[in-house]
Amino acid sequence: MKSDMPGAAGTLPSSFLPPMTDFQLKDTNPLLGGGGGGGKAAAFDLVEKMEYLFVRVVKARDLPAMDLTGSLDPYVEVVLGNFKCVTKHFEKNHSPEWNEVFAVPKDQVQGSSLVVELKDKDFVVDDFVGRVALDIVEVPTRAPPESPLAPEWYRLEDASGRKLERGELMLAVWFGTQADEAFPFATHPDVTPAVDRRIHSVYNRSKVYHAPRLWYLRVNIINAHDVFVSDENRIPEVLCKAKLGSQVFVTKPIKSRSNIFTWNEVFFFVASEPFENDTLFLSVEDRVSPTKDEVLGRVHLPLTSINKRPDDRNVRPKWYDLKKPVFAVDVDQLKADKFASKVQARVSLDGGYHVSAEPVQYAGDFRPSAKQLWKKPVGVLELGVLQAEGLLPTKTRDGKGACDAYCVAKFGHKWVRTRTAVSDLSPRFHEQYNWDVYDHATVLTVAVFDNNQLDDSAGGGNRDSVLGKVRIRLSTLETDRVYSNSYPLLVLQPSGVKKTGDIHLSVRFSITSTLNTLLLYSKPLLPKLHYSHPLPLSQQQQAALRGHAANAVVARLGRMEPPLRREVVTYMLESQMHQWSLRRCTANLQRLLSAFSGVRMLAGWFVDVCHWANPITTLLVHVLYLLAVCFPASVLPTALLYMVFIAAWRYRFRPRKPPHMDAKVSNVEKVNPEELDEELDTYPTARSPEVVHARYFKLRNLATNVQVQAGNVATQGERLHQLLSWRDPRTTVMFMAFCLVAAVTLYAIEFRLVALAAGLWVMRHPKLRKKMPSTAANLFRRLPARTDTLL
Repeated sequence: MKSDMPGAAGTLPSSFLPPMTDFQLKDTNPLLGGGGGGGKAAAFDLVEKMEYLFVRVVKARDLPAMDLTGSLDPYVEVVLGNFKCVTKHFEKNHSPEWNEVFAVPKDQVQGSSLVVELKDKDFVVDDFVGRVALDIVEVPTRAPPESPLAPEWYRLEDASGRKLERGELMLAVWFGTQADEAFPFATHPDVTPAVDRRIHSVYNRSKVYHAPRLWYLRVNIINAHDVFVSDENRIPEVLCKAKLGSQVFVTKPIKSRSNIFTWNEVFFFVASEPFENDTLFLSVEDRVSPTKDEVLGRVHLPLTSINKRPDDRNVRPKWYDLKKPVFAVDVDQLKADKFASKVQARVSLDGGYHVSAEPVQYAGDFRPSAKQLWKKPVGVLELGVLQAEGLLPTKTRDGKGACDAYCVAKFGHKWVRTRTAVSDLSPRFHEQYNWDVYDHATVLTVAVFDNNQLDDSAGGGNRDSVLGKVRIRLSTLETDRVYSNSYPLLVLQPSGVKKTGDIHLSVRFSITSTLNTLLLYSKPLLPKLHYSHPLPLSQQQQAALRGHAANAVVARLGRMEPPLRREVVTYMLESQMHQWSLRRCTANLQRLLSAFSGVRMLAGWFVDVCHWANPITTLLVHVLYLLAVCFPASVLPTALLYMVFIAAWRYRFRPRKPPHMDAKVSNVEKVNPEELDEELDTYPTARSPEVVHARYFKLRNLATNVQVQAGNVATQGERLHQLLSWRDPRTTVMFMAFCLVAAVTLYAIEFRLVALAAGLWVMRHPKLRKKMPSTAANLFRRLPARTDTLL
């Protein structure tokens, strides 16, 4: 059967893959903190100092009238060489206030003068009102913690430089760095004419986002009383449905002729703070047909009315009156009913658990939901996003390849986003952020994206493209050491792994108390309620809750300005990690073999010793074994001291770089393109039925091999159990006799002699061996197993 994917017949050719050296982590030596110098440590000491010319347009007053009606729609245009920055305009305002800041990189300042023009917005051509011209050499320099520069009133001039009778503009102009307080709010005029300036103004500033605090909402639906159905001739099949937003859970339907129905089922929802607009809906319904449920009563429970439970204290159940739907209300029936239908439920917001929106191995935080249970931070994590290099062009602009890159970093509840560098394949960010660290067994995630929202004609429907990701585990970092490295940005595509560039980062992890940090190793990773009162959920249910938590984070961050788009948040949260991937399956198998490679090597070495492959080594092992048997008390101390010696010897070769995305461990070197296409396929699939059919049979073949190997392992375990089960009575009798003789022998003869004889027998010379299997192996192979009872 042919595949409609190119290159599906084999693995990727070696000429296609980039050299493996391009996938390696590289050391960098940036001039952090501006290259040093005396004085106090800079607040931005993990990034290079970048100087900017700041222009703050505050307000204007006493502006002249431009139209016949005397109105004026003013705005300000800042002109510096090829750079132009425009403020918003006001309608019919002679004393506007803008309070906008523009920042131009000092190394890109062109010309010797700064011109600030005030114009009148018009339908055809904007009218010139006046201007202010300043010499660049006269601009002062300011460095925090100095106080902000006081703005100054400037009289407007005409085009020839003469002062106007009316009109003044308040400005503040100074040279500063990215450590300036105005930098996060400044507009960067790195815009090409093809980019809408209004849209770019939303994305050209760095932003800090805070993910919502998530809670588990526990709903225990116990029973319902006084529930009556419309058709009394039919045995009702009643169920209770619980709904919170898009999360819906349904109890098992209960058939009963009485008006009391008992379920006693527990459901868990994920709720995000604040709870003002969230409501839990409980509805009792009658299953009239397999496709139709008739609502008998409903109750609304605002989450603000539900008690928060930070521990395992018992929550008393409550009775809630069920209100019938409006279309089902019968006035005569209401008068006849003496009792309202009720449902009994136990509802609480459990704050003693950690609600995870990402896989535990990549989590940046393990704190419980209840804030009063949080411990003090044990350290501070600082990240400097320096620059990106060699980014691949993702679009064409002005006849040249362009990329609108920005970075997103996540750790715990705090997310950060750098400004978008427009049409720059080697953007310089040099932005620094910090986080409080509550547990150092956590992971910092940094990703680079291409902003596809700058084109106004797209209407915001384009997805931001992924350029790569970096994960750094804090426990792998040395304390107070600055790691400055260039990380490769790798993206997995149907054609194979692709390097999209490099991102330069500087990271430092500082701890407040060494003792508290070391004590964390003795404490559980998750809050104690996860162990003392674990959630009664299956692995599939936990994965579903993690998906609901991720959706809550996506919804909250998507409502901020500028929004973090869904594809960005899901990529950062690794929402697609647990989908089927043959490449990941093979990579995990290789990791398993690598983890036990030492055991395999030791077993192979011992086989060589037993077969006297190297007689000197075998004789030396005999001597060591004799010493261990004669002096058993020294075996364990010697082994421990040997481990100390190995660790001390390996200190010289310890890792000096943080971990990074490893293409070899990820098994992307020899992966089949068809397997990559299957991994990146959507759900439901977008491929043809023939391709899906071929993949199904391939998966069946793989599952068959797994099934056979699992059966072989189970057979060996069952044979071990059969020794004492009397399923094979002759084998059981022989094993009993052997155990009896062995017990008498071990009791009568000193254990050292038995151990010495057993060791010498195992390591005997090949001339004393037979090529046939041993008696014990033959006996074990003949034992019955439960394979005979399988259909």
